[in-house]
Amino acid sequence: MRGILAPASPHFGRAPGPARRLAAVGCLIAIALAPLPALAAEAFVTAQNADAVDVVDLDALTVVARIPVPGAPAGVALSPDRASVYVTAPEGKALVVIDAAARRVVRTVPLGGGPLGVGVNPVSGAVYVADWYAKRLWEIDPRSLAVAAEIPVGTSPSGIAVTPDGKFLLAADRDDDALSLVDTATRERVATIPVGTRPFGVTIDREGRRAFSANVGSNDVSVVDLGERREVGRVKVGERPYAVALAQGRAFVTDQYGGTVSTFDAATLAPGPRLAVGEYPEGIQAGPDGRTVYVANWESNTLTVIDAGALTVTGTVKTADGPRAFGLFLR
Repeated sequence: MRGILAPASPHFGRAPGPARRLAAVGCLIAIALAPLPALAAEAFVTAQNADAVDVVDLDALTVVARIPVPGAPAGVALSPDRASVYVTAPEGKALVVIDAAARRVVRTVPLGGGPLGVGVNPVSGAVYVADWYAKRLWEIDPRSLAVAAEIPVGTSPSGIAVTPDGKFLLAADRDDDALSLVDTATRERVATIPVGTRPFGVTIDREGRRAFSANVGSNDVSVVDLGERREVGRVKVGERPYAVALAQGRAFVTDQYGGTVSTFDAATLAPGPRLAVGEYPEGIQAGPDGRTVYVANWESNTLTVIDAGALTVTGTVKTADGPRAFGLFLR
């Protein structure tokens, strides 16, 4: 899994220092989960170069635990009850399960291939893992942690998002310039939706009506109507957009090469301010109350805190080397 140099690759290879920028552009997963508590108390941030997951206290803005996770941890998602944290280990070819309260690894599920994106069904709790090297997702039973099925999708699947009712999921198929829409009951792909160039991160709104894909190749975000199963808009953002978060009626987009977060109105698609964050921002998620947005900065080794209403940076947390927060990481 080391040494992948393709644009927007998943950082399986780990280049030191400034060379990381030349090594690869990352991918993201945004997963629609069950409703969070009123406030997120912790963030579980995958630190790929450190082979660790940092637990960040969001009140104190301090790392309070560092959990060893071998295999270059990248993707992250939480169970609907927030008791378990699922982490992909691309170089370990496995899914790692963390007890969130105990802050320790309790299971490692061998998968093979290139496990990268991970998402959770908010109704059934089923865990979906994207195989970067094959046109498939694995579905993992949340109780037995056995592979329940393999779901065919497009080429180089990365980001995964599940609708709030758990009935459908989206996979961003990077090399097909499209999203796969999958019926979670039948495990069949029911639509292929063309979007921009090299989609990676995909996020679904809380109503389950619209999806937003960050297209790293065309430097824009596609807006998809899930009822009509088609792209209905496209918004230019910064260079190498990676992930999208939604808060306060706005979309927040990490621009890897710009070191910024682009914003735009989620309804009208009118552009808003662009905010400077850390170097090479990747994972992004809004807090459950929509007041705060958190951004992981791969090169700066930081987690940036943004006031979503005022559109200002309000804090920074130092993390372990190579933070990805590659998915939905708030607990």
